[in-house]
Amino acid sequence: MNKKKVFLWLGIALVLLLGAALLWYRGGRYFYLAYPLLAAAGIIVIDVFRKNWAILSGLFAAAGLALRFLFRGYAYWGYIAIGIAALIAAHRFFSRTLWRALIVLICIGVIYFCIVEVPIVKNAVTDQDPERDYLIVLGAAVHGDTPSLTLVRRLEGALDYLNQYPDSVAIVSGGKGAGENITEAQAMHDWLIANGIPEERILMEDKATSTMENLEYSFAIIRDRGDEPEDNVAIVSSAYHLYRAKLMSRNLGVEAAGVAAPWGYFFVMLNYFIREAFGVTHLWVFGY
Repeated sequence: MNKKKVFLWLGIALVLLLGAALLWYRGGRYFYLAYPLLAAAGIIVIDVFRKNWAILSGLFAAAGLALRFLFRGYAYWGYIAIGIAALIAAHRFFSRTLWRALIVLICIGVIYFCIVEVPIVKNAVTDQDPERDYLIVLGAAVHGDTPSLTLVRRLEGALDYLNQYPDSVAIVSGGKGAGENITEAQAMHDWLIANGIPEERILMEDKATSTMENLEYSFAIIRDRGDEPEDNVAIVSSAYHLYRAKLMSRNLGVEAAGVAAPWGYFFVMLNYFIREAFGVTHLWVFGY
């Protein structure tokens, strides 16, 4: 490909990238059009530099670092891009035997990943007949005083549940982390009240710093009220997180119903499904 064609195609890719960035920035109903524009730009760049492994590897590495550090919710897509960059370099420098060994290890890793994702995906929906006396709402990040998008989605799931089952009581669970001006429990409490849930239907657990603590401390609140959590608890969380939350609850001796929060942006959710495989592996190995 001569230089004029290279610059032409790179110019087209740049326009596509700018279009994708504009759609991301503006958000709204056309947000998802950013993804095919980004994919088209990527295909063009890969085709232009397919014979130059160094530039191609560098581009994947740069894209990976951007996804990791500049875009919230795309970190694991960034890790994948960085991994592809490393594979391109490895293909250039590894011997044939070492390259084949690496491919075998990657295939084993992909197979294991698929095995782990099966229960995660299977449990990423609301259980049938989830009505319980108590609904534990698992916390997520708060930016200053404002619930993160993940936490808002969980609160939307909690709101729908509480409106559907007016006798249920919510336990909003989450302590105060770095960058948070208030506890996650307080942020959830305020959000639910602002959206019409009476204060007497909301209990706050504001000490937990992990999912296991969310559940332990919430179960303690239920027992302090003279009730037992077994068969009396539903858990609302992000769809990708429900399997791990329910398994932790089971490890604590409580069978809980799962309530899946509404999905957020599709590729952000896929990022968290990828991440969840590592969380589940840690739970399987260490029990927490």
